[in-house]
Amino acid sequence: MNNTTNRSQQIAAKLLEIGAVFLRPDDLFTWASGIKSPIYCDNRVSLSFPETRNLIKNSFVDLIRENYSGLDAVAGVATAGIPHASLIADAMDLPMIYVRSSSKGHGRTNQIEGKLEAGSKVVVVEDLISTGGSSLKAVEALREAGIEVLGLVAIFTYNLQKSVDAFKEANVDYQTLSDYDTLVDYALQSGQIQESDLKVLQEFKAQF
Repeated sequence: MNNTTNRSQQIAAKLLEIGAVFLRPDDLFTWASGIKSPIYCDNRVSLSFPETRNLIKNSFVDLIRENYSGLDAVAGVATAGIPHASLIADAMDLPMIYVRSSSKGHGRTNQIEGKLEAGSKVVVVEDLISTGGSSLKAVEALREAGIEVLGLVAIFTYNLQKSVDAFKEANVDYQTLSDYDTLVDYALQSGQIQESDLKVLQEFKAQF
């Protein structure tokens, strides 16, 4: 088992353990978009568990060092990416900025908060990738400000083909600590779901 696989399984196990991710194939969740889903992910929960929070922070630092070099700052995506970006920036002794979903309607009307010169290189931090829309909107705002985005990192991705295609089209590299397939495999191996649940879980992902 390589380090990446081991890390992905370890993060998946912790997310399930602390209730940041729920699998409920026999009683579907309803997302804000109206989508019926057998999975619900709220990685904000991880902030309340110091051991998991530190595991995620240290794993992010390793992931960034493995994949991106020469970065000048860490950029969090509002709102859930902000605390993780802050922890990473502190651990790596780097400046931090964050990107709002849209410009403020008052004051200096900033969309990017913090100070960073054009031409600087950043890694963007998200908590979750679903379709990739909000993540790529943040990347676009940074690029429009003249900031070079080396890549994006996230705690978890649903591995939806729609997001894979969107990142490819936008020419954005991304890396995640764990993912849907790893989490489902771990949940099955650990007895948290049954073989009979796999059809629902696989059909959900195939929709996108």
